[in-house]
Amino acid sequence: MTKCRHRVFSNQHLKRMEEIMRTVCADFEGELVEFNGEDNHVHLLVNFPPKVALAKLVNSLKGVSSRRLRQQFPDVARHYYRANRLWSASYFAGSVGGAPLNVLQQYIEQQNHPT
Repeated sequence: MTKCRHRVFSNQHLKRMEEIMRTVCADFEGELVEFNGEDNHVHLLVNFPPKVALAKLVNSLKGVSSRRLRQQFPDVARHYYRANRLWSASYFAGSVGGAPLNVLQQYIEQQNHPT
């Protein structure tokens, strides 16, 4: 979620963010299985090895996406809150080892996109 729930992302921002996050996940030997987002947050379904610390992965996803979006879309910088932070420090992560993958993908696909 963005800092202070600012409405930041357009479809163009989300498309680029998905590319960035796919690269970050691959750097951690993981896979971004599904991505979707709205104007102030994103939903990710990530498959990553148990040797990867979740907090480090999330920190990298937020940090890299924040820097690259700011570089490529200078207009986004006006939404950065104190200390140039785009993202809130919080996140939600859930383990879904028993759920069928197609159910999770369908849930994420059905989340609203900004217009």
